[in-house]
Amino acid sequence: MPKIPKGRRVAQAAVNALRALLEEHDHIVQEISGQNDFGEDFYVTFTDDGDLTSDTIKVQVKGGESWRRGNGYAVPVDQHGDTWADGNIPVYCVVYDPDTKSLYWANATQQLRRSGPLTPPRHIGVSPNAILDDTTMASFVTRARRYVGRYRGRQAVLTHLSEMSGADFDPADHVLHFVNGYDEDLIFWKRPGDAWATLLLSAHDWEPYLVSLESLMRSEIRPPGDEGGGPVGEWGDVDLPTAEDLELSRTEVMWVASCFFSTRQADEGPKDLAGRTECEGCPSCTGEEPKEHADIAADVLHEYVLARILDRIEAEPDLLQRSILAMREDSELTAEIVDELGPLETDPRVVRQVNKLSRATVATVYDIEPAAFRLAVHYFIRHIYVGGPSLPLDEQVRIVWRVPEPTAPKGASEQ
Repeated sequence: MPKIPKGRRVAQAAVNALRALLEEHDHIVQEISGQNDFGEDFYVTFTDDGDLTSDTIKVQVKGGESWRRGNGYAVPVDQHGDTWADGNIPVYCVVYDPDTKSLYWANATQQLRRSGPLTPPRHIGVSPNAILDDTTMASFVTRARRYVGRYRGRQAVLTHLSEMSGADFDPADHVLHFVNGYDEDLIFWKRPGDAWATLLLSAHDWEPYLVSLESLMRSEIRPPGDEGGGPVGEWGDVDLPTAEDLELSRTEVMWVASCFFSTRQADEGPKDLAGRTECEGCPSCTGEEPKEHADIAADVLHEYVLARILDRIEAEPDLLQRSILAMREDSELTAEIVDELGPLETDPRVVRQVNKLSRATVATVYDIEPAAFRLAVHYFIRHIYVGGPSLPLDEQVRIVWRVPEPTAPKGASEQ
């Protein structure tokens, strides 16, 4: 007598669990015919206090132990990469773990777009922190509806540029896009009223560069007073990169200059309609120096944080397991961290490096992949606070650990 495969039972249990959860919260679930494998199982249309909305997502559901990978879960992309990334409805992946009887989710469209077409992932990473249940349903729906809304109008363009570059644009920001003759992307990003802008260049792996019009033009026009060593402060911050530093062509420089001019006009508004705005005591009007903000070189900070992590691992061999458990129970984990955990926790190479982290395997920050270092920081540390640059490094950097440091026995310091 033929038997029903166990895998089929688990897969059906996954579909049933997700459908029941969504319908219990009054959302509309429409199953997609299993005869056509397009990589989606459901259409889900959200409701708002009983009212039907126009916000719809597609969902791919997986169930079973086979989807475990690294410290999380992974859903294979297979031939669905293009449709999941470029379709007009975003696709989400949901995994059902039969051991925990829990559902976990990830935004597949977002992960694929952030990776870009040149290095598409083979799997969609799902973090165990991205649990979907009665307590997290409202948060999931809010985030999903917000993401769907980003597909509309100008926000759709901002969403595409944001996912391409990894930047988080506000709808009110000035964001302009340019493609040069080598199919390289440039993004001009400026907040309303700011004198500086951020340049994001695909040729520089989307590293953000703070620039001003004056700093870029230093290569083209000699600053006033430069010949005799006179003051150049009004010509722009000498620490900001020039066009030569960023390897910008003359065409690209002119495009950036036009972005500065057009956004400045947009900020000022029509001169015949806009009244004069009274100054509220900004540093540029009062002549005061801007207040100093904490600053520290990234490589110095990373080396210090890594050294502190290694010190604790050496003293507490089980710290990693305890830290991961503490992170799983952290209800205040931000959505951005959970999104980043998915791909990191399901990359076996990254997880392996974190599991083997010790002074025997890592001497400097250059001995560990950046992705593994990020995952280690997420596992071990809740917050890093950076104080004034005049302080010693131990006082300038304050680490809030997921597992607090053990306190010394009473009277130990007196011995």
